[in-house]
Amino acid sequence: MPFRGQAVIFMFFMGNSFGKIFTVTTFGESHGVAIGCIIDGCPAGLSLDEAYIQSELDRRKPGQSKITTQRKEEDKFKILSGVFEGKTTGTPLAIVIENADQRSKDYSHIAESFRPSHADYTYEAKYGVRDYRGGGRSSARETAARVAAGAIAKLILKKSGIEINAYVSQVGEIKTPPYTQLDFSKTEENIVRCPDAGTAEKMIALIDEVRLQRDTIGGIVTGVIKNTPVGLGEPVFDKLHAALGHAMLGINAVKGFEYGSGFEGTKLRGSQHNDEFYQDGNRIRTKTNHSGGIQGGISNGEDIYFNVAFKPVATIMQDQQSVDKYGNEVTVSGKGRHDPCVVPRAVPIVEAMAALVMVDFLLLAKTNKG
Repeated sequence: MPFRGQAVIFMFFMGNSFGKIFTVTTFGESHGVAIGCIIDGCPAGLSLDEAYIQSELDRRKPGQSKITTQRKEEDKFKILSGVFEGKTTGTPLAIVIENADQRSKDYSHIAESFRPSHADYTYEAKYGVRDYRGGGRSSARETAARVAAGAIAKLILKKSGIEINAYVSQVGEIKTPPYTQLDFSKTEENIVRCPDAGTAEKMIALIDEVRLQRDTIGGIVTGVIKNTPVGLGEPVFDKLHAALGHAMLGINAVKGFEYGSGFEGTKLRGSQHNDEFYQDGNRIRTKTNHSGGIQGGISNGEDIYFNVAFKPVATIMQDQQSVDKYGNEVTVSGKGRHDPCVVPRAVPIVEAMAALVMVDFLLLAKTNKG
């Protein structure tokens, strides 16, 4: 017999909600009727720029170019509640995005088979049932709802001058120069979303080559947060970088997160790595920024920068060996429409998740002030 409070415990561990004050709960599956989100904790009186929200969704939507999936979804959103005369009311915002280009038949061949490196087996083992159409709830299609919520978070952050930019910094072995040498205004000038034109050409050629080989390739998205006020983040368990890591590692296909000097910092000595302070007018700054704008889990006012590593897309257009739900050996053939490299479409997702973290800590900081 269930013990008292079991329902509350189950709700806590379901993992469909994100944030503490600005809370986002997403719903829907890849080939269901719709996907969407409920946002609670959005301050009242925010002018909701729907054209901006749509532009963010357009950056993530499928079918953008030859190096992305050819699934055609316009990702037009509808706001069902929480807005009156163009401004938020402080009540929950409900946003829905209808699915229009489902091809469930493309997945009938894996109804009982487990695709290598997908969530098929783990979902089946955990729940005893799974939606095999495009991965169901585990599909990256769900991230459209996060981008919609992140766009609203960005509108709040803009009022405080906080800017979030992400871009593709690596595909395979091809890398960009450091972010301090790049012009973020050029990120959207090419289909790979790399602000360095020469590097972008090489990345596009590599992705196209891999696509023609019926294979996939991974890469890195770099995020940069500017104009963060000093003091965002909490000690011990709710450090700002820990929250960013949690957010990024919750994105589909992410295999790693690092901020500041990251793993490269392990090669330095303390005398090389320490960020010395100096007085700059009326503020204290650091001469270097190996800390990545965060010290002791709290923002210090410098740029916050981080890298998010994405694996090669698991669906490849080649035969692979696997087993079915009964343990029988099977050959799984790749079908459907999939990205040869996920990073170009992941850029707005990374920005959205960073925005959700930053707006949560910004609102929390306001509640901490007497």
